[in-house]
Amino acid sequence: MVEKSKRRRNTRMRFELSLPLLGLLLCAVGTAAQEVSDEELRELQVDISGTTVTVVCPLPEDITWSPKSSEAQGNTYVKENHDSSPLNLTCTSGSDKIQMYLKARVCTNCRELDTLTVTGIIIADLLITLGVLILVYYFSKDRKGRPSAGAGSRPRGQKMQRPPPVPNPDYEPIRKGQREVYAGLESRGF
Repeated sequence: MVEKSKRRRNTRMRFELSLPLLGLLLCAVGTAAQEVSDEELRELQVDISGTTVTVVCPLPEDITWSPKSSEAQGNTYVKENHDSSPLNLTCTSGSDKIQMYLKARVCTNCRELDTLTVTGIIIADLLITLGVLILVYYFSKDRKGRPSAGAGSRPRGQKMQRPPPVPNPDYEPIRKGQREVYAGLESRGF
């Protein structure tokens, strides 16, 4: 029995030691599988600014665009006043062809924000929130010992003693003359 548990423990330890090796093997195989040739890396570059969409084709020679546009010059396709409708673009150079389905949302009254501006807005918001929190804590700390002058408060003078509570008429005390009525009741031991 003892020898069987030792074998199980050794098998489990070998399995646990092989897990990092298996992980490294999977990473190496995954990286090798993701390697792509230069021809597959050719992609259209898209730039959106306001309602203008600019597409740049990476093909080197004489390029023709489909659909044809008067604003297409060389390897750059410019579509001004784009109405956010989907568009199938193709740039062709000799026997090479790159296709793209363009579905870009544009707006006329949008503002472009860079990363630094967005980061500044978030940090300023956090600092203002922290400042308000500190001010509320500071001003509420001084009022803890003071009585409030609200409508529900009463003037504090000498401490008045409270009268005893009114007895409930359903539970009257047993009088001396009535003890025989309750004498037959014995306490039950639970």
